[in-house]
Amino acid sequence: MSFSFIKHETKIDFIGFRYYAFAISALMIIIGGISLVMKGGPRYGIDFAGGVILQAKFAVPTDLDKVKKVLEGTNLPGLVVQQMGQVKDNDFLVRTSTTDDSSANVQKTVTKALDEGFSGVKYEFKRIEMVGPKVGEDLRGKALEAMYFAILIIAIYISGRFEHRWMAAGIMAAGLFAGITTLQYFHAPQVWLVLGALVITLGLCCFLRLNYALGAIVALIHDVLVTVGFFSLMNKEFDLTIIAALLTLIGFSLNDTIIIYDRIRETRGLKTGETLPVIINKSVNQTLSRTILTSGLAFLAVSSLFVFGGAVIHDFALAMLIGIIVGTYSSIYVASPIIISLTKPDADEPVPAKAKTKMA
Repeated sequence: MSFSFIKHETKIDFIGFRYYAFAISALMIIIGGISLVMKGGPRYGIDFAGGVILQAKFAVPTDLDKVKKVLEGTNLPGLVVQQMGQVKDNDFLVRTSTTDDSSANVQKTVTKALDEGFSGVKYEFKRIEMVGPKVGEDLRGKALEAMYFAILIIAIYISGRFEHRWMAAGIMAAGLFAGITTLQYFHAPQVWLVLGALVITLGLCCFLRLNYALGAIVALIHDVLVTVGFFSLMNKEFDLTIIAALLTLIGFSLNDTIIIYDRIRETRGLKTGETLPVIINKSVNQTLSRTILTSGLAFLAVSSLFVFGGAVIHDFALAMLIGIIVGTYSSIYVASPIIISLTKPDADEPVPAKAKTKMA
């Protein structure tokens, strides 16, 4: 006997609220976009912007706020001080976005400030790392490239899995290769190369009528844009940890979308004569229990990381928390409703006898 948190007989009109959901999504993306424009783009961390990282361990219990106050006098650009692990560990991570000075000079500046602010207190530097601006730029491009290829492979998989159009998916991949080759011929920067490839993918999905793939891609782009917008509003840094969180939430959101898509395909296969909006609404209601349980348990697990994981993993957990909420929302209100506007409505057909027996 299967466990169901919410009965399959629920009749919530999710599709009826889709236009309100579209408006809310557009508003969130616009607000996030305005925030990014006003701040001159994302606030890149050392991984992407370059800079120096130092890890200092004190021999005695030390207050984080005091360490921050002492190091503020150094006037190092983009200074961030975080406590690592438990409070009793007395480990602190000092990060600065300076790229005009060597790691040795930054260490001398930090050492002088700590010696003056914590006279007689012993400490040691356990780690000193420097990331150059060129390396940071390459990492930004590779991060975008990783997210793009994740979305592309997803599009090809969904096209074959739900629409049985592997040939069309192959044509899309070939067209994308031609488009990327053209952009490379004109020596387009890597960031613009990835963004251009994403636009080409969306255009080809629309032209080839790969409706399920297009719905999933739009939902994933929606999740990433909303999460990035929230981070910009909260003035959070973007580093490799956040990219890992974004890739994780892409997989999480896709999993929920595929569950709903599977139920839509199964229901359409019964040839009940119901219209597509009714089928999609029924499918979302039938998978609602699994959606809530999966998202709820994931949210609880990540909440534990957010509360007890410490400063190092704090931003990763925050991105995941936002992504879980947004990903669940987009599976219901973005990925599924988009199919309605892209697919021709099913012609009303008489319900087969077998289907009537099952529905009775």
